Amino acid sequence: MATQNNRKLAVVTGASSGIGFELARQCLEHDFDVLVCADDSEIESVPVRVGTAGAVFPVRADLATYDGVELLYSAIRSHRRPVDALLLNAGVGVGGEFIQTELSDELRMISLNCMHTVHLAKCVVPEMVARGQGRILITGSVVSTAPNPYQAVYGATKAFVMSFGEALRYELKDTGVTVTVLQPGATDTNFFERADLMDTKVGTEKKDDPALVAKHGFEAMMEGKDSVLGGSFKSRVSGMMNEILPETVKAAQAGKTTKPGSAKR
Repeated sequence: MATQNNRKLAVVTGASSGIGFELARQCLEHDFDVLVCADDSEIESVPVRVGTAGAVFPVRADLATYDGVELLYSAIRSHRRPVDALLLNAGVGVGGEFIQTELSDELRMISLNCMHTVHLAKCVVPEMVARGQGRILITGSVVSTAPNPYQAVYGATKAFVMSFGEALRYELKDTGVTVTVLQPGATDTNFFERADLMDTKVGTEKKDDPALVAKHGFEAMMEGKDSVLGGSFKSRVSGMMNEILPETVKAAQAGKTTKPGSAKR
């Protein structure tokens, strides 16, 4: 196994499964040791499941809370190594009509998707700037540039992280630290089940391979790109169309795939 002296350190949140797990694998395959974090027991088995060279340091923490982010940051500092790559991937969704979804679920989603991104970046990014180098990847979504009916608050959280990432990138443009936003389409993870979207068209249709999405995201991060549409050709085209279509058209198109019961039609 490589030593701490000749491998860089990456931090990946939301890394117990899905895109985050595959991002951790990409880091390991490209000469990073990885500190991985999630709020479930599966995070403890990542060192065994990832199956590649390098050291993996699991941390279980609830990143939807202030104390959870501070716990993760304390774990980062305990390694006494600089963070060379910060991959802010943790996130959840909440599907359904806004007037029927639970406020507590949506507030927790905002905390995880948005606040953990800002909080951990506030802790780590100044240290990157002080060293004059670092890579940051923020996992957004293709819905970051389009209204997302029946996931109205989720879509807004992804618009938030997209805007945050693009603005932070500009602020850091002369520091040696780059910021990249990954915009995946529908990806084959547990997101749709957890978000109560399995009775929708988007929840039941064919999805992208998370390993491919992660590969696109990692490569874009290492190249210092501002953003990347990750996944299949279909997902990338969907993301490009979001840049040119009117908001009303995008909302209508998305609503047909995310409306509860649409899987049966």
